[in-house]
This record gives sequence, C-alpha cells and structure tokens, in this order.
Amino acid sequence: MGEEAKIEKKLTRWAKDKGCLSYKWSSPANRGVPDRIFIGPSGKVLFLELKAPGERPTALQLKRLEEIRGNKGFADWADSFEDGKETLKFWIL
Repeated sequence: MGEEAKIEKKLTRWAKDKGCLSYKWSSPANRGVPDRIFIGPSGKVLFLELKAPGERPTALQLKRLEEIRGNKGFADWADSFEDGKETLKFWIL
C-alpha cells in the first residue's frame, strides 16, 4: 500500500469515528476530481484531494478544487494524516 493510500485509510477511519460519512469519488468522465467526499455531522460537505507526503496536486486537480470552491463548495487537499485531520476540522467538524 502506498503512502497516499495509507493516509486515506487512516483519515477515513478517523473521520468516521468523528461522525463523518466518507465516500471514495471517481468520475471517469471528469478526470482530476478529488479523491474523497466527506460529509460532517452537521451536513457540511468537503471534497478532499489526498497526496503522499511532499507531493502536490496536479494542475488539473487544482483546477477541479477551484471549480468546486467557485460554486461555494468546500474543497481542499492534504499530504499527511495530520494535515487532513486539521483540514476536516476547519471545514466540516
């Protein structure tokens, strides 16, 4: 299992323990969409792109995050479990 997958698995487990729903998102007709959709206990929704430590989203992935934000959606990215946890706390917890 790669580092990104390990972060995703750990973060998903942590989020579920906090009352969040989490769904893996893939959209073959829309490349570059974020990896996960998290829905917090309050109903707030976060689209989250996860990366291995030190990696950054591609230009297309950044464009997709901006498109979501442009429609008033919550969208972000993280490259570690701790960063992902803080991101979830900021946006939806």
